[in-house]
Amino acid sequence: MLKKDLSIEFMGVKFENPFLLSSSPVGNCYEMCSKALESGWGGIVFKTVGFFIANEVSPRFAELQKERAPFVGFKNMEQIAEHSLEENLAAMKKLKEDYPNKVLIASIMGQNEKEWEDLARLVTEIGADMIECNFSCPQMTSHAMGSDVGQNPELVKKYCQAVRRGSNLPFLAKMTPNIGNMVEPAYASMQGGATGIATINTVKSIVGVDLEKQIGLPIVNGKSSVSGYSGKAVKPIALRFIHELKTNEKTKDAPISGIGGIETWEDALEFILLGCETLQVTTSIMQYGYRIVEDLISGLSHYMEEKNIDKLEDLVGKAIDNIIPAEDLDRGYIVYPEINKDECIKCGRCYISCYDGGHQAISWDKENREVSVDKDKCVGCHLCSLVCPVKCISKGEIKFKNENENREISL
Repeated sequence: MLKKDLSIEFMGVKFENPFLLSSSPVGNCYEMCSKALESGWGGIVFKTVGFFIANEVSPRFAELQKERAPFVGFKNMEQIAEHSLEENLAAMKKLKEDYPNKVLIASIMGQNEKEWEDLARLVTEIGADMIECNFSCPQMTSHAMGSDVGQNPELVKKYCQAVRRGSNLPFLAKMTPNIGNMVEPAYASMQGGATGIATINTVKSIVGVDLEKQIGLPIVNGKSSVSGYSGKAVKPIALRFIHELKTNEKTKDAPISGIGGIETWEDALEFILLGCETLQVTTSIMQYGYRIVEDLISGLSHYMEEKNIDKLEDLVGKAIDNIIPAEDLDRGYIVYPEINKDECIKCGRCYISCYDGGHQAISWDKENREVSVDKDKCVGCHLCSLVCPVKCISKGEIKFKNENENREISL
């Protein structure tokens, strides 16, 4: 397996690679975290600890499928750690003693200023390298904790100030996506003393309804409730929030640990290119196990080798400036689809989607089962290429609109 140097310094702490367990069921005890670190993860964010001890439901997970593809999205009703605070502190202390070169991040959640300050002090005393403040769990059974707090910038700032009183460690404020504007609580956390931002936590969801029993999923003694949605389906939401933070004057310089639907090295690289320096993973570990870190390391190493990049930090934020306001996009041309007739399997999917969901710009020869593009109707939306099952439709001729001059177009 090709291994480039993927080390990176994040908030003053050196990571051997950017890949971390996120605070979740995948980092719930010493044994799990130990196995993960042995597998190659650069560090762990231990499952959130607090004075509150969770009493969990059963079952507590559900999934969203599409065309029999499992785990398109994943619903989780677990709260913070169900072990006692003493057990969790002992587990984290032992992890740091046994793996001194790995990074231990202690996720904490209090119910008031005193608890936040005390928790910050306790995890500092057991040797954590960093703290992550969980302002974002969407399924807590108390409104004094979780995403209800993360939606209130004043509370976020006040609790960050309490954490800073309890510790001199660098700390992340973990943001909720269940809000329209993430900049305000993120900025408030920085004003309160946070060193960086972790985002996103899960999205409030109802993942499905049992049609026979007419109850939401998962069913807990005849009922269900709204709770956190994660997995591949939330990645676009995460990337959008991260870009928003990295382009706002108030938060653009904040270090970010990216979270949200990372399954492959390509997913991970997308987060890096939008400004993340470390990456946290849960749902794909729950599906495939800790071993996925090997593919993450190998894939990213091969990409860097191919692009002749020696330092991971040289990739951080490279795509930020290439996402611009909609009003600034070039609207002066149309690029027509080009169908490779040799590769076309004559299924007609492009014709159906263009007619029923597009602009009726693809003609269908029933006798020969052949399609062709009518450029007088085509607007260049490329719905046809997206639905093509064999990807034989590419970008072809470019036509410039009205008085637009011919120029080089990057596609």
